[in-house]
Amino acid sequence: MEFSEKLQELRKKKDMTQEELAEALYVSRTAISKWESGRGYPSIDSLKEISKFFSVSIDELLSAEKMVSIAEKENRDNIRHICNMLFGAVDLMAVALIVLPIYPNLRDGFYYAVSLPYYTQTSNLNLSGYWVLFVLLVIIGAVKVLLTKLRVEKGQSAVTAVSMIVGVLAVLFLGMAREAYGVTILFLMIIAKGILIYKMR
Repeated sequence: MEFSEKLQELRKKKDMTQEELAEALYVSRTAISKWESGRGYPSIDSLKEISKFFSVSIDELLSAEKMVSIAEKENRDNIRHICNMLFGAVDLMAVALIVLPIYPNLRDGFYYAVSLPYYTQTSNLNLSGYWVLFVLLVIIGAVKVLLTKLRVEKGQSAVTAVSMIVGVLAVLFLGMAREAYGVTILFLMIIAKGILIYKMR
């Protein structure tokens, strides 16, 4: 007997509706419907709750092979979740390009390192470009972290693609303006994001 059939049988034996079971297991009715129709399986934690609630062993609910499959899927999902969080965190680190003193200001024959708000010895076009690109990266990072925290899968790949494009544009823009420190930081950020994308796949 499949898990979906076993769950239905156990629920009906207790004379419960899907809504009542969902409430007892602290999951949505949609989740119960999905499990009972064979369109998905519960997480390990949910399986433990089902086992406890119906006083049956997990072995009685699922085969060892299916358990391994669920555990592997959960592990992949957890790795993807961590990588997405780190990806967003890397973009949030673009704030360092605004606050760190990495821009040269010439004063009285000496160069002083200043942060972006105090950087005056470059064109207004360059300054505007820096602000737009860095703020955009920070916003993208915040969106990525928020989507990941809320476990929203839709739009994740689009945010990742936009992040990489903006990162490459920022490297090219700062490279043309000869901002060596900024280019180095952005390049390292792109490498870190590339590694995270590789890990996610």
